Amino acid sequence: MQRSRREFLSLAAKAAALALAPQPLLALLPSPAAGQHSAGHEAPLPLPGRDGLYGLLLPKDEPLTLSATAAPGLLPATGASMLAYETTQDGRLYRNPVLVLQKGQRFRARLVNHLAEPTIIHWHGVDGHWRQAGHPSYAVGPGQAYDYDFPVTNRAGTYWYHPHPHGLTAKQSYLGLASFFIVRDAEEQALARELDLTLGVTDIPVVLSDKRFGPGGELLYAPTADDLLMGHMGTEVLANGQRKPVLAAATRIYRLRLLNGSTARVMNLRLLKGGVPAPFLLIGNDGGLLDVPRELDAVFLAPGERVELLIDLRGFKPGQALTLANAPFAPMHNEGGHGAHGAQPAPQAQNAHAGHGGPAPAAPAAMPAAMPLDEGAAYDIMSFRVEREVPYARKVPARLSSLSTAAPAWPQSPPRRLELALDRGRKLWTIAGLTFDMGATPIVVERRAQEAWEFVGAHDGMPHPMHLHGYFFRVAARRGSPQQVAQRAVDASGRLATDLGLKDTVLVWPGESVTVVTDFASPSYAGEQIFLLHCHNLEHEDQGMMLNVRVK
Repeated sequence: MQRSRREFLSLAAKAAALALAPQPLLALLPSPAAGQHSAGHEAPLPLPGRDGLYGLLLPKDEPLTLSATAAPGLLPATGASMLAYETTQDGRLYRNPVLVLQKGQRFRARLVNHLAEPTIIHWHGVDGHWRQAGHPSYAVGPGQAYDYDFPVTNRAGTYWYHPHPHGLTAKQSYLGLASFFIVRDAEEQALARELDLTLGVTDIPVVLSDKRFGPGGELLYAPTADDLLMGHMGTEVLANGQRKPVLAAATRIYRLRLLNGSTARVMNLRLLKGGVPAPFLLIGNDGGLLDVPRELDAVFLAPGERVELLIDLRGFKPGQALTLANAPFAPMHNEGGHGAHGAQPAPQAQNAHAGHGGPAPAAPAAMPAAMPLDEGAAYDIMSFRVEREVPYARKVPARLSSLSTAAPAWPQSPPRRLELALDRGRKLWTIAGLTFDMGATPIVVERRAQEAWEFVGAHDGMPHPMHLHGYFFRVAARRGSPQQVAQRAVDASGRLATDLGLKDTVLVWPGESVTVVTDFASPSYAGEQIFLLHCHNLEHEDQGMMLNVRVK
């Protein structure tokens, strides 16, 4: 069996680490992932509350001030420092607040940069003029501010926000700058009433992200040249910043809003009851509720993507648990077999304190750091443990929304068919052979045009989650999909259940062609727009796998 470059490097590094470290010392080394907050006992899932980390915040008429800053002791898993967006409202302090808004509401916020480097906020999946969308040309320096002011025109959905300064997006996101932007409307609120769902209690936003830790539990981000080429992988996966947390649950239906907030890790999510896969209902994705619920037993989730699931615990007894886990899969990291070499940290390698400019500490040669968790390995993420039985007779509606999920037709007028190859140049990943130039607009579209773009993954490449700012698209077809993807197709076009409805991020596998159709007439923005198309493997994006799209 041919091994991917990542697998080869992992095995080689493990062998080198064992050779370097004195054997008697290995048993005495503290695990870099052994955090003080959750070691030795179960940790509860951090839930959005009235304030604090991921606190539920309903913005009022006056602008919010979101300060990008270092927050000591905030990471639930280890008590480490992390970066966070801080704000106050009604005397309460919020870090990375879960912003909850109604469709039609005006949203106003001021970003204040307390970092030692430029930053800007991208409202991922949220409609807005390009100057409001976090284009890196509008990044502000230390001590500076940027104002946002736009109406919320999205349908209800689970959107999110994170930094987008060019070359620094991966580091700032990894170190903590990310949270949810939840929009509600009449259809979504009708479902919440029907199923008796309460945000933060039985309707739960969870950001999944992988991290590496230093000996004291501090966050480490020190990507090597190979990490920048293939994507930075952590040693474990956290849920809302906690390692393998448990939610104390009741015998009822829960709604789970999952965001893959990792910089590069693709996940193959599955629910397990006693080690046996358990079905769940997919009810929404990037662009909100689907038309009808769809029963699945596994779902791929790439960086930047979101899924909304219904989990039914009515058949459980107190003491039984349901575990969200990663199911084994082939990551397909072949990379052409000729990637970059070297294990020296890149210039931007920094830890959580480095939000203010400090370097990440290097591990001593005789004390090897923990190896990254293999992307396609089996691992547990979090659990629902039933602790009480409650009466619950609600039924999931047969229809969730009026959204059409039929495959869009290939546009005929104008017959614009743009092929975008996802491949490698000599050193960098490219889109149609190009890398990012802040002043160039290689893709130009007419405002009233519907366009079909075909993403073509190189056979010897790796998966790329492709994200478009400013507009949603519809997945029209998948062709040449690997077997682990093709076997999950739900229609003759090869689409997955997660491809249905509106998407802003789509995962393209090696050797696969994915066609998406975008209506550039809706939403309608005043004047010429310059949005971004990029890979949401954030190391790829920072290295230039991104293009400007000019809408005229």
